[in-house]
Amino acid sequence: MTRHVTIVMIEDDKGHARLIEKNIRRAGVRNDIVAFRDGTSAIAYLFGEPGAGGSHAGRALLILLDLNLPDMTGIDILKRIKADEHLKRSPVVVLTTTDDQDEIKRCYDLGCNVYITKPVEYESFAHSIRQLGLFFSVIQVAENS
Repeated sequence: MTRHVTIVMIEDDKGHARLIEKNIRRAGVRNDIVAFRDGTSAIAYLFGEPGAGGSHAGRALLILLDLNLPDMTGIDILKRIKADEHLKRSPVVVLTTTDDQDEIKRCYDLGCNVYITKPVEYESFAHSIRQLGLFFSVIQVAENS
């Protein structure tokens, strides 16, 4: 992944957020990570004041999205991102504890690019995130129009 890609992490669990960032860094990814603990602040960042994603035109974003947030669902955020003219090409990686098959299908139908179920056990989770970091280091991300 090129240096100019900003990773937007939307994760309400502080421990998971630290673990995700630490293991992405261990995989050699040095991109900026902008973290949010709730959907409201993430939406404000992604869509800007006028409520349109144009504030990120010319920038490449990769979004890590938890589905279980305190103020709204990750599904609602995913719908908004994929419906927005400026953000719809931004890759969205759903990273959540939910392994329900209907929920997984729903996320892919709405346009998520990758769906990862968080392992409960610490070492498995850390390993999964390091693998995700390696994936980040090779993918191409389009700039927003």
